Amino acid sequence: MSMSIRNQFPGTVTAVAVGEAMASVKVRLAGGQDITAAITTDAVKDLGLAAGSAVKALVKSTEVALATGPVEGISIRNQIAGTVADVTTGAAMGSVKVTVEGGELTAAITKDAVEALGLASGTSVVALIKSTEVSLAAA
Repeated sequence: MSMSIRNQFPGTVTAVAVGEAMASVKVRLAGGQDITAAITTDAVKDLGLAAGSAVKALVKSTEVALATGPVEGISIRNQIAGTVADVTTGAAMGSVKVTVEGGELTAAITKDAVEALGLASGTSVVALIKSTEVSLAAA
């Protein structure tokens, strides 16, 4: 199935913590980074997720924020370091491609943010992704 979601990362489930309605699923990405997805317990059951399950972590580019370094004192746990590979800006928005271990991700951020952060090819960044914005698909 083709999807409009640009950020698709293969990985393996390392842990599942199931609550009454929601679950926290930890995934080791192919590049070695760990990412957490907060999904419904029904989704965990429907996908048959358990430690060792192969999955794809999916994140819309509009749900990726960028920082110029690691961020402390924030509830966002998913922080993936990388290097800007390409920046394209329009009148209001920008698309930033970031090379990370094992692949590439795209962040859609405002043109003002691109300029304020001084983003250009070669800039070191950290992609910030809330766990509630990570979807999982069985691989």
